[in-house]
Amino acid sequence: MSSEFGPNLVALNTIVYREVRRFTRIWPQTLLPPAITMVLYFVIFGNLIGRQIGDMGGFTYMEYIVPGLIMMSVITNSYGNVVSSFFGSKFQRSIEELMVSPVSPHTILIGYTLGGVLRGLMVGVIVTLLSLFFTHLQVHHLGVTILVVVLTATIFSLLGFINAVFARNFDDISIIPTFVLTPLTYLGGVFYSITLLPPFWQTVSLANPVLHMVNAFRYGILGVSDIRIGIAITFMLVATVVLYFGCARLLVSGRGMRT
Repeated sequence: MSSEFGPNLVALNTIVYREVRRFTRIWPQTLLPPAITMVLYFVIFGNLIGRQIGDMGGFTYMEYIVPGLIMMSVITNSYGNVVSSFFGSKFQRSIEELMVSPVSPHTILIGYTLGGVLRGLMVGVIVTLLSLFFTHLQVHHLGVTILVVVLTATIFSLLGFINAVFARNFDDISIIPTFVLTPLTYLGGVFYSITLLPPFWQTVSLANPVLHMVNAFRYGILGVSDIRIGIAITFMLVATVVLYFGCARLLVSGRGMRT
């Protein structure tokens, strides 16, 4: 048992270290742009437009959108890290060497996923610190906040892995973020409460998984939410398990490992 666990632990540490080194080495491309983007959101939506909107959910508009903007940065960066890194390994054919090595597919999957989670969380921390220059944040429920942000980063890291597996060229890794991820994020209650919508569109919005993540995180920070927190967290736990085993199955089958 220990003879199998040892090499896999070394491989896991190596993959995670390589992933972290990859996005920290080129931080002007991976960490700086989302920070600048979020500052622009704070200035334009929070300060300029927010003054015209007034309060929302018992908080200033800036306070209300900050949790959503933090979550948006976590989602895009955890997803983007895995899809670009794993597809890059496919393109360079280095993933084939890893697949034929005595390393468990679960080790490979966990390593890439942790890389995405760590980048998402790092950008989330940076955005949170920047938000303190624009508003005051007081965490309502620390446990919920940490659980939700980690689960969200994990889910989108796994989704990025699936995208990378089926991608055949570099254009394929931008289709999902552009035409699926971005609309879901903008319509996920980042900038508004769904209580402002007509009843029909409130019901339709509940089908958006990002809405549940954003509202659960907003509850952890502000203590307010448009959805039931228990349902949101249960959904995220189930999604994490289903996506993990789905990704592991793809990796074991070797499907899409060649470009």
